[in-house]
Amino acid sequence: MAENNHPIEISLADISAARVAGAAVVQHTPVIPSAYLSELLNARIVLKAENLQRTGAFKIRGAMNKIARLGEVAKNGVVTGSAGNHAQGLALAAKHFGITCEIYVPKGASLSKIAATKHHGATVLEGGDNVDTAIAAAKQRAAETGMTFCHPFDDTDVVAGQGTLGLELTEDVADLSLVIIPLGGGGLLSGTAIALKLQNPRVRVIGVQISSCAPYIHGLMPEGPVPTLADGIAVKKPGEITEPLVRKWVDEIVEVTEDSVADAMMVLLERSKLYVEGGGAVGLAALMTGKIAPAAVGTTCIVLSGGNVDIGLVPNLVRRHETEAGRRLIAFIRLPDRPGAFAGLLQICAGTGANLIEVQHVREGIYLHARETGIQIVLEIRGRDHADQLLALAKEQGYDLNESKFY
Repeated sequence: MAENNHPIEISLADISAARVAGAAVVQHTPVIPSAYLSELLNARIVLKAENLQRTGAFKIRGAMNKIARLGEVAKNGVVTGSAGNHAQGLALAAKHFGITCEIYVPKGASLSKIAATKHHGATVLEGGDNVDTAIAAAKQRAAETGMTFCHPFDDTDVVAGQGTLGLELTEDVADLSLVIIPLGGGGLLSGTAIALKLQNPRVRVIGVQISSCAPYIHGLMPEGPVPTLADGIAVKKPGEITEPLVRKWVDEIVEVTEDSVADAMMVLLERSKLYVEGGGAVGLAALMTGKIAPAAVGTTCIVLSGGNVDIGLVPNLVRRHETEAGRRLIAFIRLPDRPGAFAGLLQICAGTGANLIEVQHVREGIYLHARETGIQIVLEIRGRDHADQLLALAKEQGYDLNESKFY
């Protein structure tokens, strides 16, 4: 990395002042112990639930501090480019301070995040293919109108605001040893690392990126949109302010895959009853895949940075999870094309406790007798043994399951 002749410094006093600035809106989010993860990883694991924050993500911390610090300069309104979480944070902060707010979002931004941003009174505009083009559009708008541009992460006031999370952690976890934090633009990671290490230099801080977009490890990313579960942390390049802060204060950076993030989201939903977006679940993904080892002594904290998941994504996550867990059986059956032929098979399924999820008649593209029909069924089952039992019983009773696939 090129040498920084004018290093950026953010003090504990800056972060404490940001806490005061956001006190009317920012919530002190809970630290939730996880018995399941602690047992699974043989360590004390807690979850910092920023998904329960106002606007569903940590971004309100930085947004409140930024507008508070602007004072009268903000009277003409604020504008930014964001994939969604900063948009919501800035919109709510602007509403609190009584100023106008415009947000440029990239194509494909989360529909739920856009709806929530509009709910807070902001004007939402299209800002190109990615967060960088949205930011460029917002900067141009600021230059044309006199509005104040508020960067989603590359701003010292924003970093100080995000650092208030670190103040809460040191108050709530007496034996804090390791903190794992999502890494996108670097505002949350650097701000929290500064707050933690200025109070206790022995606390280790690790940042986690999604492998499809990991600029802190691989440098500049390709042009164009990057389809990812972790859209909230998908940035094209490190920030000029945040990158040197991350390099200085963070102990390590790792990356995780899309599949591991999907698994982590479902574990949090199923085991901890927490609705967490992909960008917020990367820390757990890193622990579950062994990219990070939990602290042998003291508490490991996973920061769940946000919970703004598009509701349309959830069924796909559930189906994928059920498949991975061996709870789905797809079977193809040739049956006589007459009334009642399928009923006997359904009775077998019901008798073994299998649940019919989907049925589809297949008559094209396969060889069938003129009086036959092909049926593909999807069953919810308990696992491999249950599948074997059902298939064997069906065969005993004369049903030709000549092609089946267990997931």
